[in-house]
Amino acid sequence: MAERLGNEEIEARLASLNSAGAGWEVRGDRIARSFSFPDFVTAFGFMAEIALVAERMNHHPEWFNVYGTVKVELSTHDAGGITELDFELAEAMNKAAGRHD
Repeated sequence: MAERLGNEEIEARLASLNSAGAGWEVRGDRIARSFSFPDFVTAFGFMAEIALVAERMNHHPEWFNVYGTVKVELSTHDAGGITELDFELAEAMNKAAGRHD
């Protein structure tokens, strides 16, 4: 099981994750971000790519899609909060979003 991160470590990892202005934020026991794409097909392509990554990691996002917007919340439920797995998946999402712009 992944270990829950402390507040200082979360803030440090969040700063690194947002170094290029990605827009991730802490919301309670989760990290969250909204991605915007030019259309539904591009947004869905992003989601399909991340679905494969998430399955390999056995760590699945909570997300919501309307047209070109994908809202994401990440938390490790069995750890009761934010873990390194959430930041690894967030990094993969940032990279994938760059390929789907």
